[in-house]
Amino acid sequence: MTNEEDYITINRESWNKRTPLHLTSDFYNVQGFLQGNSSLNSIELELLGDVRDKKILHLQCHFGQDSLSLARMGALVTGVDLSDVAIESAKRLSKESGIHAEFICCDLYDLPKYLDAQFDLVFTSYGTIGWLPDLQKWAQVISKFLKPGGNFVFAEFHPVVWMFDDAFENVAYQYFKSSAIIETTTGTYAEKEAAVTLESVNWNHALSEVFDNLVKEGISIDTFREYDYSPYNCFQNTIESEPGKYRIEHLGNKIPMVYALRGIKK
Repeated sequence: MTNEEDYITINRESWNKRTPLHLTSDFYNVQGFLQGNSSLNSIELELLGDVRDKKILHLQCHFGQDSLSLARMGALVTGVDLSDVAIESAKRLSKESGIHAEFICCDLYDLPKYLDAQFDLVFTSYGTIGWLPDLQKWAQVISKFLKPGGNFVFAEFHPVVWMFDDAFENVAYQYFKSSAIIETTTGTYAEKEAAVTLESVNWNHALSEVFDNLVKEGISIDTFREYDYSPYNCFQNTIESEPGKYRIEHLGNKIPMVYALRGIKK
């Protein structure tokens, strides 16, 4: 029986099952990446700025496509992910692309056991914090690995999105964190019709929870932005309102779908 206490094991297995599907999906377009395309979006690129020669820690990096996109821009990148299948795939993609980056497989909260370094920039994006029960520990990890004066850049799906059911027809979940959301689903956001059954344990996190924990760990937020679209077609009932901008068709631009922020460690 799926339960909150087993969330690391359950979620690792979920991502181990997803990764092979994602590697061959049109959603991730690995072939396009190998031909020179970047997997990063304008939302995060505007906040990242010039990353050449900067040491970057990429948290919850999946199979490393964004990590390697940053390295292709001249950054010195270390990617971290819970999934051993994803990290092995990241290492293979690094070799195949000829782009160097370091990759570590561990639970995010355990990273201080595996890494002793500080970075100019810590980065994480899109569908990451929902897998974490404790944002105080999350912020502590970010602060530990960030140099004084270094930047934290974060892009994430807006918590309003996670209040809705999958069809975006009813408000089904609380905005503020409550108990874990334990689900069994079929398919994956990158391959919606895939014949795979996935168990997962997630948590909703309000904006105030994100801001408060970062500030308490000495990271002052200098930029915060909200967007009425998603750069990814990863939800149900979407329409591409402009190239690369996806909205829920019957909701249009009425709800925020993504937010992004940059913080500076004091």
